[in-house]
Amino acid sequence: MKLKDLVKGLNVVEVEGDMDIEIMDIAYDSRKAKAGSLFVCIEGFKVDGHKFIPQAIENGTRAFLVQKDVDVPEDASVVRVEDTRYALASVADVFFGHPSSRFNLVGITGTKGKTTTTYMIKSILEAFGQKVGLIGTISNMIGHEVLPTDRTTPESYDLQELFSEMVQKNVNSVVMEVSSHALELHRVSCSEYDIGVFTNLSRDHLDFHKTFDNYLNAKIKLFSMCKKGLINIDNEFGPKVVDNAKCEVYTMGIDNKADLRAMDIVHHSDSVDFTVVSPWFTGDVKVNIPGKFSVYNALAAIGSCALMGVPFEYIKKGLEKVTVPGRAEVWISKRLYGND
Repeated sequence: MKLKDLVKGLNVVEVEGDMDIEIMDIAYDSRKAKAGSLFVCIEGFKVDGHKFIPQAIENGTRAFLVQKDVDVPEDASVVRVEDTRYALASVADVFFGHPSSRFNLVGITGTKGKTTTTYMIKSILEAFGQKVGLIGTISNMIGHEVLPTDRTTPESYDLQELFSEMVQKNVNSVVMEVSSHALELHRVSCSEYDIGVFTNLSRDHLDFHKTFDNYLNAKIKLFSMCKKGLINIDNEFGPKVVDNAKCEVYTMGIDNKADLRAMDIVHHSDSVDFTVVSPWFTGDVKVNIPGKFSVYNALAAIGSCALMGVPFEYIKKGLEKVTVPGRAEVWISKRLYGND
């Protein structure tokens, strides 16, 4: 693919060199840059990728995407933009052929509940007969194939590469955790979300975001990137997310009036039963993970799958079968312990 085609959608500040150069790969780590690569220089919190341009040049790279003035050989091509983090997401999406447009994509954001909700949605969609991709804290999965993970949401290039692999392996839907870091650092920019879910928000991660308003606003960004949003209206910050969402909004809750609501909740030591009332159906469900948080996570999964057109019988079946590694797992010894 030619460099000019990769950067067509970007707000380019300056261009030097041949824009018809062929790009065979994209790298944001200079150790992986080589002849035919586009080296994207990311200004990190500890390391500035622009400083490693000489190493990339030594490896044979002659195409660079930067946000600073740099010195390169005369035969090099340089595209300068305002923000290379966003640019990396954009060129990766183009390079892999816009893979997120080729399956249903659900993004889950919130302080708690992201992991459990993704596994619930995966279980329901599999009960419905779909092949499902999952991206999250515990692992990445393509169907039942488990892939390694080192962060909640991958870097944008790695994410688009994983999306592309999922397309090649005939995945129908992908459900993923979307961290506030990922939203703020453009790791999920240019991804086409069909559904975004807000589980809850509490005062956390302020070491990165500095203020709580920054943290909340990072979460809200997901709802300008998706077609439909499902928001926990019981959470004290839910109404602000609703007010600032740019998508079609549905609410969920237990205590407050909502589009999707859990009623007649019965808690057991190892499970929870409730009646779900929604615009699409009313019915009884059982989740083999106890606690009130489990009800909220189940509502998020139910609403997401209903918005994708999954009939209630498969939602009910999928929730009854779901298990989440490290969540509500029980070990039997002389005493009974549960990990929630």
